[in-house]
Amino acid sequence: MTGIDSQLASVLARRIDGCQGLLSCERLSAGASQETYRIRVTTHTGEKTLAMRRAPAGAEAPHSGYPGLATEAKLMRAARAAGVPEPDVLWVLLPEDGLGDGFIMEWLEGETLGARIVRDPALAVIRPKLAEQCGEILARIHAIDLESTGLAARLSRISPEQYVQATWQRYQALSTPQPMIDFSARWLLEHLPPMLEPTLVHNDFRNGNIMVSDAGVVAVLDWEIAHIGDPMRDLGWICTNSWRFGRSELPVGGFGSYADLFRGYERQSGKRVDPDHVKFWEIFGSFWWACSSLSMAQHYRTGPDKTVERPAIGRRSSECQVDCVNLLIPGPVTLIAPEAFPSNLEMPRLDELVASVRDYLSDDVMPATNGRTRFLARVAGNTLDIVLRDLALGSRHRQRQLERLRALLGEMGDLEALRWSLVQRLRDNAIALDHPGLAETLREAVVNQVAIDQPNYSGLKRALANAAPGP
Repeated sequence: MTGIDSQLASVLARRIDGCQGLLSCERLSAGASQETYRIRVTTHTGEKTLAMRRAPAGAEAPHSGYPGLATEAKLMRAARAAGVPEPDVLWVLLPEDGLGDGFIMEWLEGETLGARIVRDPALAVIRPKLAEQCGEILARIHAIDLESTGLAARLSRISPEQYVQATWQRYQALSTPQPMIDFSARWLLEHLPPMLEPTLVHNDFRNGNIMVSDAGVVAVLDWEIAHIGDPMRDLGWICTNSWRFGRSELPVGGFGSYADLFRGYERQSGKRVDPDHVKFWEIFGSFWWACSSLSMAQHYRTGPDKTVERPAIGRRSSECQVDCVNLLIPGPVTLIAPEAFPSNLEMPRLDELVASVRDYLSDDVMPATNGRTRFLARVAGNTLDIVLRDLALGSRHRQRQLERLRALLGEMGDLEALRWSLVQRLRDNAIALDHPGLAETLREAVVNQVAIDQPNYSGLKRALANAAPGP
């Protein structure tokens, strides 16, 4: 028995009624911010499956302002009482349990992988009904009484302007010049929606954080960033392109329409939905996830969870940035053509070395493993594909950025210095969002970066609808 298994067995025996022993504890691949485990136990009636959710390595939740897993458990209990599909939370871990921050809950069966939810033939009948059902569930969440549940004292309150500013500041603290992020922040602050009555906001309600069966939504998951604020944040987030899993023609999670989502929400809440208000939060969603993806890479640098998954998620920032391009500054773009790899001055070449490791992961490691190890092997292989594409495209891409920035800013200097110069002008309001050449410069830089990071992303395909042949 490992250390965590031994400690968990003791907790289960003391805290969970009817639990007689631990059979297995498996960490699942899902959950980049928190750890999720499948636990098999024996009871007086036979075997039973439970789930445990805890902070990475048992440490406290790493993000300031997040409510913590004890409050997350309280949120799930309140939602369940309000008719939101949720698992029953059986025990919230205490310091003396020795497992860190987290809780143990019942295990529910259903699909949580967003890509399968939008494509699995077994869900074909229920899939067209999911968007309307999600609207109804969100209306129930937003109607939860914050005072009687005790949530008002546990959750932070944040206005749309505060949320944009806080997200922008969090990105700025990472000290990486990403001009499209600064452009998007400026746009959001100049187009703030009217204030609505603040409600409970799940804040991560999306395809991938709901469990689905052929009967519909089985559970709403991952309450770790809930707050009190604008309820339309939740409606915009489930429409964000990152969570459509390639089905961009169906804006609600890749399985439904705006009209379906709004109809379910309006029927349950009795309140009309303003599509423009939701669109603001859809744009914010791509902006927020662009910043949060970069934060994942920072967490890899600082720990405690230094898995291969975190830097890979960091490279997803360009996906979100291209979604911001498509929503705010769509238009023609030139895609950089790849360079031919050099001749056999070195044998094997760098690309051959990288490809050999990638192929080993996909052909040997993945078939021989399962669970989280198999998942991380796939992530590692995808990461090496990014390296290969950067070897082929990166040099020309960065040179083209340099030339465009020099022309736009009228400055000399290297690429990093010029990107910082543009970022600072955007932050200081020293350059207008409609400044000649700005949109074209940002659009080309972002589109070519996502072509390196994830060439199959649906947002890139949308951006390339107006693409010109590469130089």
